[in-house]
Amino acid sequence: MNLEITQILHAIDRGDPRASDELLPLVYEELRKLANVRLADEKAGQTIQATGLVHEAYLRLVGPEDSNDVEWDGRGHFFGAAAEAMRRILIDRARAKGTLKRGGSHRRIQLDWTLVALDECAAEFVALDEALGRLAEMDAQKAELVKLRFFAGLTLQQSASALGISLSTAERHWAFARAWLYNELQEDK
Repeated sequence: MNLEITQILHAIDRGDPRASDELLPLVYEELRKLANVRLADEKAGQTIQATGLVHEAYLRLVGPEDSNDVEWDGRGHFFGAAAEAMRRILIDRARAKGTLKRGGSHRRIQLDWTLVALDECAAEFVALDEALGRLAEMDAQKAELVKLRFFAGLTLQQSASALGISLSTAERHWAFARAWLYNELQEDK
């Protein structure tokens, strides 16, 4: 199946209009698993569900032919891009909670205190994204590992495989990235 996915991704690169229709059934369940893992880490009250996250991410990845200029290097590249797309969707949603259109910095008093906690979570999510951007400037591979682990819910072994690095290298990168992000997020407070 991995070879079939890679072949379909190459067909998409060549502009085959049927290829994206063939790809979705092959990757849908795996994308749903990634989305479920990612959304399981979210606080209660999240308005997007795994199905919606998968569909939105898939459209960003293989949407209209005129907007898709990515050349896929294989299955790992595709799922890495899917993790990034899911991350961006969740970040965009978190940022939207703070826009002036939605009340800006004004906070509504809620009868249900769990909803107030969601606004705080959104701010933490945005802070994490900003710190992750700084990590990417310093070391793109470590930042990509964090995206695969945190946003796509991949195991360390799966992430190492997707990045084409050894498990021991992934373990070192993961330990460094976690410590570095923790330090960055503590400084932001």
